[in-house]
Amino acid sequence: MLRPGGAEEAAQLPLRRARAPVPPPPDGCRAPARLGLACLLLLLLVTLPAPVDTSWWYIGALGARVICDNIPGLVSRQRQLCQRYPDIMRSVGAGAREWIRECQHQFRHHRWNCSTLDRDHTVFGRVMLRSSREAAFVYAISSAGVVHAITRACSQGELSVCSCDPYTRGRHRDQRGDFDWGGCSDNIHYGIRFAKAFVDAKEKRLKDARALMNLHNNRCGRTAVRRFLKLECKCHGVSGSCTLRTCWRALSDFRRTGDYLRRRYDGAVQVTATQDGANFTAARQGYRRATRTDLVYFDNSPDYCVLDKTAGSLGTAGRVCSKSSKGTDGCEIMCCGRGYDTTRVTRVTQCECKFHWCCAVRCKECRNAVDIHTCKAPKKAEWLDQT
Repeated sequence: MLRPGGAEEAAQLPLRRARAPVPPPPDGCRAPARLGLACLLLLLLVTLPAPVDTSWWYIGALGARVICDNIPGLVSRQRQLCQRYPDIMRSVGAGAREWIRECQHQFRHHRWNCSTLDRDHTVFGRVMLRSSREAAFVYAISSAGVVHAITRACSQGELSVCSCDPYTRGRHRDQRGDFDWGGCSDNIHYGIRFAKAFVDAKEKRLKDARALMNLHNNRCGRTAVRRFLKLECKCHGVSGSCTLRTCWRALSDFRRTGDYLRRRYDGAVQVTATQDGANFTAARQGYRRATRTDLVYFDNSPDYCVLDKTAGSLGTAGRVCSKSSKGTDGCEIMCCGRGYDTTRVTRVTQCECKFHWCCAVRCKECRNAVDIHTCKAPKKAEWLDQT
């Protein structure tokens, strides 16, 4: 079953491949036994589909049952960190669930809506194999989610290896005047340091163009969390005169990071890797160069209109759309010009609520007829070849 939020409910089951029909053995494999091993290898190459790479993202589906040896997709460095810091892995899992929810919120009105695949160790399927804008966003927000979750866990005393930020001490000054650092500042330094070590470990081993892209977008996600640290203060003085202030740094709601990265997605820069593979250059002459805060990508995205298993597109058939909207959630854009079906449903809501002394609020039930518009499925000839 394919739907948003599926990673949160994924059971801890082994990944299974559908059995493909086994072709008859080649002629040369029917005789000498000494060719048996070669024939077996040949059959495996013929029958097994190309695997989709797994990722640490699946930690979010495991909840509190994080067992390092059973997490698919971890490289050796990630597995070492998992075994050494099991309490931090629980925070990483919580962060994974949070950033997936945020991704689905940001793209809820788009053809690609950050759908996850139930019981799939890759979480997003083949859509992440393409070096697209969507992949750039997912890598950035996943890295940001780890930073946010670990930083918050440090300050809340949930982790034994970190606590409040040890660097915010002494006196400081802002536009309102002098203040003393106090309270418990969120330890963003530790959150960023651990996220970089854990999330970047796989890409640092590969050292190819896609790894370079992922590392850049991971860094954008980490710095986005730091960007929205806020200063919170408490006043001291007679009658709240605020002659003295004690202040600390606190994380903003993760929604602000999600909104920011969504804007970065809209302005993402298409690039190509330089010949030495150490940097990026503009994909075409006249394109602006990417900065450290830009998301970068190599490949154009598919239109996500129809089911395409090769591209990882789930299509938009059956998606709810808005008849009156001219935006991406409108039926014309969402349904890719295929039209939509309308279903009238009855919704029951509470209305005419009144307070009764003492102490209850009583409401009536109101029934309203509402039209729900859903995208039509493409005609068979349009999508048959792509599935």
